[in-house]
Amino acid sequence: MILGLLTALAAIFVFGAVVLIHELGHFLAARRYGIFVQEFSIGFGPALWSRVRGGTRFSVRLIPLGGYNAMPGEESEADPPAGSRAAQSTAVSGRLFSEAGPWQRFFVILSGAAMNFVLGYLVLVLLLSLQGPIASCVIYGFLGEEPSSQASGLQAGDEILSVNGHICFVAEDVIYELQRAENYTAPMTVRRGGEIVQLPAVRFAAATGEDGQQTMVLDFQVYGIARTPHSVAGWAARYFAYYARAILRGFADLACGRAGINQLSGPVGVVTTISQAVQYGWQDLLSLTALLSINLGIFNLLPIPALDGCKLLFYAFEGVTKRAVPLRVQAVVNAAGLAALLMLMVAVTFSDITKLL
Repeated sequence: MILGLLTALAAIFVFGAVVLIHELGHFLAARRYGIFVQEFSIGFGPALWSRVRGGTRFSVRLIPLGGYNAMPGEESEADPPAGSRAAQSTAVSGRLFSEAGPWQRFFVILSGAAMNFVLGYLVLVLLLSLQGPIASCVIYGFLGEEPSSQASGLQAGDEILSVNGHICFVAEDVIYELQRAENYTAPMTVRRGGEIVQLPAVRFAAATGEDGQQTMVLDFQVYGIARTPHSVAGWAARYFAYYARAILRGFADLACGRAGINQLSGPVGVVTTISQAVQYGWQDLLSLTALLSINLGIFNLLPIPALDGCKLLFYAFEGVTKRAVPLRVQAVVNAAGLAALLMLMVAVTFSDITKLL
């Protein structure tokens, strides 16, 4: 009962923060360029709360799985409803979205994802500020008798720069790359005594659990970095890069067939993950919030119809060529993309529910 209540509150907080900051980015950019926003809504469906301020209706709706800014002229050139412009404050010029320049529209759309990136980074700063020493990529010492990684080339004091050709921004990168390597063996690049050293095949042992699953044995420890404003700011950027690259590689794996739909998570799967994070503690919840915010920003920038990334292509094309893609074409492309995304969401939600059964 208590866990369910905490999960619900945590889910509202996480979804609310990630969606609110995304839509706020669109809204503030639209106001900056004098574009009329008819409604700023968090959630879909029936309104739970609604107020009009400065000519814009601010709403909180029943289904907290997204949000929107209703900007007349975004999908068509029709004027806004009668009287809606008259209700505006002088802070809003009242231009239709379609009346703004292509690069202004570009930045209005881009600002949603940009604000998600800002939120993700700030949450990482907060997380690193409140926890203990930050794990570096410099080896302090080895664990156990005859550790495999030491026997295959690693030494105490080595700074791991890359694994399997991929730069390691944070210590978690090393684990991520090794788990993707065959037989937990991969080439490494390290900095040793000021020199760059190539290690062709660093090996790690595998342990078999009671369920028969094999896991890698990480047989070394790393130095901790003291928390200072400078180190926290720098390592928060490193963790941002780590999350962003992992997300992009996940999308690439899905597109290339290396991962299936059953490895994606929809709202049901995210709530399940939030429930687990609540049990582990606030640090896991903050980490999940940062991950979801960065994920939403990246996902929206993908050049997929109905997402912000496709709209950005339309506006960039118009800005460069001075010829707009017809709104009718945009509407058809976005409608097709929306239908495909809805079908994907249904499939992912079904997969999430199946995992729980």
